[in-house]
Amino acid sequence: MKIVVDAFGGDNAPGEIVEGVLLGAQKHADVEFVLCGDEEKIKQVLAGRGSDKISILHAPDVITNDESPTEAIRNKENSSLVKAFDLLKQDDDVIALISAGSTGAILTGAIMKIGRIKGISRPALAPILPTKLPNKDVLLIDSGANVDCKPINLMHFALMGSAYYSILYGEKSPKVGLLCNGTEEHKGNELTKQTFPLLKNAPINFVGNVEAREYMSGNIDVMVAEGFAGNVLLKASEGAVLAVLSLLKRSIKSHLSSKIGAVFMSKTFKELKSRIDVLGKHGGSPFLGCKKLVMKNHGTSNRNNIASSIDQAILLDKNKLIQKIEHALEVSGDNA
Repeated sequence: MKIVVDAFGGDNAPGEIVEGVLLGAQKHADVEFVLCGDEEKIKQVLAGRGSDKISILHAPDVITNDESPTEAIRNKENSSLVKAFDLLKQDDDVIALISAGSTGAILTGAIMKIGRIKGISRPALAPILPTKLPNKDVLLIDSGANVDCKPINLMHFALMGSAYYSILYGEKSPKVGLLCNGTEEHKGNELTKQTFPLLKNAPINFVGNVEAREYMSGNIDVMVAEGFAGNVLLKASEGAVLAVLSLLKRSIKSHLSSKIGAVFMSKTFKELKSRIDVLGKHGGSPFLGCKKLVMKNHGTSNRNNIASSIDQAILLDKNKLIQKIEHALEVSGDNA
């Protein structure tokens, strides 16, 4: 099998991207990797450390975050991202594409170049987030790929999120909740009210409406939301965590006794940092609903994040994520 990587996507490209692929190649001897980007610059990073498992597809251009995603995918044929998508589409041995580039361009390329699974109305972005319980994470779908949704879109998100979570954690029947401003069935806007009965009758373990404050409680596995609300929830959570950590750091520095106590709590702080470092654990998030695996990494991803994304792509392919989504659609009777 092969994995194609956009070597010039992200803030730390190409250095950290190439280093991440080197880590992945060391761990997965049976996988071939194709780096898309400026050949000379990639070779400079490799510095003779390449292998017969790593090849380069020359692509001198780069798609930036400032460009129109649709125009860039259509017109920048020699960009690292478009070249990567073309290879993913044309080569059956390529199981996945990994990029830390523009989210809009990756989503547009996935739809225009790869296409959606039959029956899926819209692909969705599904990051994994920590909860307050140890070794318990929650999946948020959608987190921003679709800002205007219909009830059928949310039902598809629920089906895909449930299948994805079951593969990552071995949970046969993940608990699926619908983001809402109240837990009662009649609460919410028209979108959530119309979505509720669809999820209730879908072949998933739907536990009902869930308020935003409860999505990190550990009581649910998959939080379903339309992209606007999901993105607000995600960004607000990130901001809250950063604020609390900043306040904690400032408080520790303000007292001598706190500084002394911090020395003895260094192990606890490391464990906390590891717990909230979702990027390091899972690397990227797949655009669920595409005919092939398209992994979106955070723009600030480093080598370890890229290596984790490679692990995740291989896991999802071996556990037939796309086929499971197709089966869920068949069971729901919504694969027309």
